[in-house]
Amino acid sequence: METLRERKKQRTRDALLRNGLELFVTRGYDRTTVDEIAESVDVSQRTFFRYFASKEDVAFFVPRLTEAHYVEAVRRRPAEETPLEALRRSVMDSWESIEEAIERYVPVELFLRTYKMIEATPSLFAAHLRRQSETEDEIARIIAEREGVDADTDPRPRLVVAVFGAVIRVTERHWSVGDDFGVAAIRELTASYLDQVGPALAGNWRGSPAGRDRPRES
Repeated sequence: METLRERKKQRTRDALLRNGLELFVTRGYDRTTVDEIAESVDVSQRTFFRYFASKEDVAFFVPRLTEAHYVEAVRRRPAEETPLEALRRSVMDSWESIEEAIERYVPVELFLRTYKMIEATPSLFAAHLRRQSETEDEIARIIAEREGVDADTDPRPRLVVAVFGAVIRVTERHWSVGDDFGVAAIRELTASYLDQVGPALAGNWRGSPAGRDRPRES
């Protein structure tokens, strides 16, 4: 059972997280200081560093949670699914279940606005791509293990994860410049773009326009 001290520490961390993200998305990441985040919660800079190593740690706190959630979703997919289907189902199902996990820390709307802020901040976007690369490597090894191959000698696990990861990045980029902050919007856009992987790689593009209005499936 949580003690009063533990609950107080959690409230302080969550307040620093929420206020920090609000400052980032309203004022800009580069224009927000650690001192300002701490002051917004009426704590010292020293207290801030008890919970977070840096501003970047605040910005990526919830994305780390979603990445871990997705990786575990991949681990749990049925063995009979193909690698690409396992990846697709993992990301689509994660969008349905991740909201509750996010809401334990911040409103989902704030989390989604944070993603847009990361996309628009060069230093954070670079870190985001680095993190995605590390996550993709982890997932490639999970796929290799479930398929009984060696990720270091068989290129297929990394190829399928690289293609899938590229689709997710394109989805995030297009979503981040749109007007709809909702989870449903990014989920539907993800499904739409995943539907286009096969035609984009092997089909004839002439006379077959791609876009958001294609039929979507989960």
